[in-house]
Amino acid sequence: MKQFDIAVIGAGPGGYVAAIHAAKSGLKVALVEKNKVGGACYNVGCIPSKIMLEHSKLVQEIRRGTNWGVTVPTINIDFPKLMKRKDAVIDELLANIEGFIENAQITMYRGEATVAKNKAITVGNETFEAKNVILATGSHPFVPPFKGIETATYHTTDTFFHMAELPKQLTIVGGGVIAIEMAFALAPMGTKVTILNHSKDILQTEEPDARPIIKEKMASLGIELVTDFRFEEIKGHEIHTSRGVYTYENLLFATGRRPNAKIAEAIELAMDGRLIAVNNHYETSIPGIYAIGDLVGGFQLAHSASAEGIHAVDTILGKHPRVINQQEIPRCVYTHPEIATFGMLEHEAPSDAIVTKMFLPTNPKALLEGNTQGFMKFVASPEGDIYGACVVGDGATEMINAMLAAKVAGGSVKDLARMIFPHPTVSEHIGDAARAVFSKAIHQ
Repeated sequence: MKQFDIAVIGAGPGGYVAAIHAAKSGLKVALVEKNKVGGACYNVGCIPSKIMLEHSKLVQEIRRGTNWGVTVPTINIDFPKLMKRKDAVIDELLANIEGFIENAQITMYRGEATVAKNKAITVGNETFEAKNVILATGSHPFVPPFKGIETATYHTTDTFFHMAELPKQLTIVGGGVIAIEMAFALAPMGTKVTILNHSKDILQTEEPDARPIIKEKMASLGIELVTDFRFEEIKGHEIHTSRGVYTYENLLFATGRRPNAKIAEAIELAMDGRLIAVNNHYETSIPGIYAIGDLVGGFQLAHSASAEGIHAVDTILGKHPRVINQQEIPRCVYTHPEIATFGMLEHEAPSDAIVTKMFLPTNPKALLEGNTQGFMKFVASPEGDIYGACVVGDGATEMINAMLAAKVAGGSVKDLARMIFPHPTVSEHIGDAARAVFSKAIHQ
C-alpha cells in the first residue's frame, strides 16, 4: 500500500495550494479530486463570474466613451463568443494548475475519496495511507425549500455559467455578493434583471456606506430591486410574495452555499452546526486530520482557503505558524464600482475610534477617468492603529492591498501618511485618508 506524508482531498483553491506548498516543503503528497481541479472557484464561481463582470465593464466603458465624445454607433453583444472566451480563460487557468501540480511531483488521484479514521484513503479501487489528511471538499449552492420549488425551472451557480444565450430577463433570488455581482454582469449587456431579496437591504455583510452607491448604480442600469418581503409560494414561472407576484423567464438562486461535509460523517468528526469543528490550526477532532475552506468557519473566500491550507501544512511541519487573523483577510465585491474591505467596519469599532472618509470626486485621477463614485475610508485608533479600511471605486480590490500591507506589517496610518504616492493616481487618496485621521488631509 502506498504511503504519503499528506493526502489532500479536494483540488480547489484551498486543496491544490496546500498540496503544492506541502510538496515544495519536502513532503510526499497525494491529491484527490473527483471533478476538475480549481474547485467551484475556478469552474463555477469567482473566476467565471469575474470574467463576465469584465465583459460587462467593457460595455460600460464604451458607453462612457460615447458620453465623452468618442462615438460608437452601436454595441453588438455576441454572447456566445463572450462565453467561449470565458471558457478559454478558464481552460488556460486550469491547465496552469495541472502543470503546477505535476511540476511539484504530486501524486494525483481522480475520483471520489472516502477517508477512514486510521487515515486510509480509498479512491475507486485503490487505497493508500497518509500520516496526515487535509479535507478541502468545498461547498455546493443552497436553494431554499420554498413551497412549490419543485414546479420551478431555475439556475444555481453550478449551471448559470454554462448559458449559451444572453437571457432577455433574469430574476435573481438573493441579495448577497454573488447575487449583486451577477446583476452587474448581465444588466449592462441588455438583460432585464430583477433582484428579489427578502431582507431589508443588500450586501449586509459589507460596508454599509457602500450600499447606497451600489443601489444607485443598479438603478441607473435598470436593475429592479425588491426588498423587505416574505416569500410565499412558487407556481411555475410565478413567485408569490407578500409584495405581490413576480414572473420570470430565467431564475437564478444565489442564496448561499452549504459545506460538502459528507466525508466527515464516516469518521464521525466533531461538527459545529453544518461545519466541521477545528482548532485554531484547522485540526479536527481526530489528530492528524485537518479541514479548511468552506468546511470550516470564517470567510468563504478562495484566498482565505488558500491561506488556511498553507497554515495547516506549516502546522504539520511543526513550524507553529501564527494563527490567521480574520481582521487581516480582505473582502471584495466586484461590482462597478468595486468594494474592498478588511478589518472592522465602523459600527464594530471601539467608541473612541477615528473614522475618516475621502470621496473620490476630489481625486484628480478619479475625476479624469470618470470614476468618481466611491470613497476611501479608515477606521483607526486615536493613536493611528488601523482597525479597518474600505475602498469603494474602480480598482478598489487592488488598492486595498496598500492599506492592508501597512496593517499586516505592524504599521499604522502614520506610515501611510508619510508615504509618497505618485501623482496623479487614485491611490494617493490613501495617504490623504490616513492624514485625515489627524485632521491633516489636504483634499478635504
